Amino acid sequence: MVLVDTSVWVDFLRGVDSPHRLVLRGLISAEEEVCLADIILAEVLQGIRSDRDFRAVKRNLMEFPIYSLKGVESYVSAAMLYRRCRKCGITLRGIIDCLIAQIAIEHGLVILHKDRDFERIAKVEKNLRVLPLPAPPFR
Repeated sequence: MVLVDTSVWVDFLRGVDSPHRLVLRGLISAEEEVCLADIILAEVLQGIRSDRDFRAVKRNLMEFPIYSLKGVESYVSAAMLYRRCRKCGITLRGIIDCLIAQIAIEHGLVILHKDRDFERIAKVEKNLRVLPLPAPPFR
């Protein structure tokens, strides 16, 4: 199952022409298993301006499975992951991506993202799987 990160959902909802959006559109069209995390749901919804759009996006996103951390120990594990990255010389922009990474690890999900921090976390945590994008065509 593919856990789709906030930045990809934002591109998808705005119709931005990006490889990530095309991959997500392909996954949904092929009826592949796509999901999100509760944190991602909150991040996507916080940026929606109109009440009507908020309700529509919420309704549509709630159709997908939504995963959460399993408890307090999961938060501790995410903090430890952040600290491990820092010890390896990797500076992350915040804890949110570690929380999302922890959700993916705990539930065996693959992350589709547009966020460099996930690639950096994956260098430290081998159990974090990220979905590779197809190579761009030669011109």
